[in-house]
Amino acid sequence: MENRNVNAEYDDLPLLHKSGQASLFEYTPGNALVLRADANYIPMDEFQKLFEEIREQVNKTGANKLVFDKRHLRVFHQPSMEWYFVHWKEQMYFRGLRVHRKILPNDPLFVQSVKIAREKLNHLYPQGKFQQMDIQYVQTLSEAFLS
Repeated sequence: MENRNVNAEYDDLPLLHKSGQASLFEYTPGNALVLRADANYIPMDEFQKLFEEIREQVNKTGANKLVFDKRHLRVFHQPSMEWYFVHWKEQMYFRGLRVHRKILPNDPLFVQSVKIAREKLNHLYPQGKFQQMDIQYVQTLSEAFLS
């Protein structure tokens, strides 16, 4: 039932791109892009392709906010997160995409894995551009749009 409610939040958002693992939407009033994980795991090569698509959409739309809805994910993949934070976000910082909202699954182990990985990245990359971004964790899509 939870997944049905998650998907219903997206009914009014224009779909920009869909793969087997995720869907990319646009939220025009907030100048935002929304990536929703649709699978319980996104292989790294697919993950990178999705974020290349987001880069193209940022170039087209000038979006300055990205919401990443991970509620469907069940597997945390550290190398994907590191690539996303250290390489992809670095490039996006210079394109003006500096506001990031994350919606995590209701899974304490996943949440703890994210926390540990963030601490490691903060320690290893103290000068990383992600340190200067507005990154927040929220519970719902509407909360992501309002923050």
